[in-house]
Amino acid sequence: MQRSVKAEIRHNLLTRLRSGEPRFPGIVGFDDTVLPHLERALLAGHDLVLLGERGQGKTRLIRTLGGLLDEWTPVVTGCEINDHPYAPVCVRCRRLAADTGDELPVSWKHRDERYGEKLATPDTSVGDLIGDVDPIKVAEGRTLGDPETVHYGLVPRTNRGIFSINELPDLAERIQVSLLNVLEERDVQIRGYALRLPLDVLLVASANPEDYTNRGRIITPLKDRFGAEIRTHYPLALDTELALIRQEADFADLGGVPAEVPEHLVEVIARFTRLVRESNAVDARSGVSARFALAAAETVAAGAVRRAALAGEDHAVARVCDLPAVVPTLMGKVEFEVSEEGREQEVLEHLLRRATAETYRRTLGTADLSGLLDKFDSGELVESGELVGAAELLRRIGQVRGLAKIMERLEMTGDSPGQAAAALEFALEGLFLSRRLSKDVSEGRADGTATYRT
Repeated sequence: MQRSVKAEIRHNLLTRLRSGEPRFPGIVGFDDTVLPHLERALLAGHDLVLLGERGQGKTRLIRTLGGLLDEWTPVVTGCEINDHPYAPVCVRCRRLAADTGDELPVSWKHRDERYGEKLATPDTSVGDLIGDVDPIKVAEGRTLGDPETVHYGLVPRTNRGIFSINELPDLAERIQVSLLNVLEERDVQIRGYALRLPLDVLLVASANPEDYTNRGRIITPLKDRFGAEIRTHYPLALDTELALIRQEADFADLGGVPAEVPEHLVEVIARFTRLVRESNAVDARSGVSARFALAAAETVAAGAVRRAALAGEDHAVARVCDLPAVVPTLMGKVEFEVSEEGREQEVLEHLLRRATAETYRRTLGTADLSGLLDKFDSGELVESGELVGAAELLRRIGQVRGLAKIMERLEMTGDSPGQAAAALEFALEGLFLSRRLSKDVSEGRADGTATYRT
């Protein structure tokens, strides 16, 4: 059975809607906002633009659309534009069909091969997208009037599939004009050829709102031809931010060393990310990408792995002492307001402390920490730092009454020294931030050495 790409997507989407199967696997936080608009656009057969700030998952969402295509589809063997055997459209395949009849050679193409993508850059040409004359074919003896001298661009080569243009406003306006026919008349024009090539393609684009006025814009006739414009957003709730970090951050195994980032530290990173987004010191127009939180989580895990290697430990568990290192790592990912020039690191350090304090209040704010505070009644102190191994930190703190309860509140179910050290250090930091302990930080040292005292 032959059907168009949009009909194919519509049918498979409806099937998944009826069965309750996931329609867009791996997409977090859009279920009640973005995805209903996207599903309506696909059911209506609309080409569409996803509009949103950087790092909101636009490209990730677009790439899931390929999963709505049929798993396999027949194509004429060797066809550059994936002609259907029942209705070939290019000159070469029509001629081949006339010559071979029912013996027309057919191949099967997987849906993963029916998705095309181009990052719009200022040097992108009409030839890249639509096509141009192939000088090699002309040199082989074909005349310039022969349609088979055409070298097809990316859009025709994705015929009977999905084509995505990322950062569409970055495409020069004169190049955007070449897409007008693709979206409306569903054909292409190449040089001086009278080429009527009915394309069957779903065209999807992504854009940042600020690009309309800063780096470029989508020309009005092209915007008019897209059937739907869908706004994306950053995670709306803390739980969604947490789920996104857990799903995307890659720190399970760094260099053969198992790395663990406890839940309370993941929550600190998620809260930190949200505070940075909401801060008046940060340029809200540029946004704070989801990659900010992922890079923070991976940096914290890397710090734990480094400490484990230096201390000769087999298991790396991240601790509070690994958090300060994310500030210099992430400063380049944030656009600050001009008025904050020179204060960037100070702003991020303050927000990180706020995120840590908020997480402490939620997890250990009402916990009985008298067993830990008793250690400081006689004037003792505890020195920690990112190079202090878990076993050494536990030795310096000694036995703590109520440690199991602290770990339970932090959702730490294991009993490794690394987990115990992480729980106790987080409790120490929380007591400092709630002004029940003092902390001295060694200036000029890169290892984050800190001394907790009464």
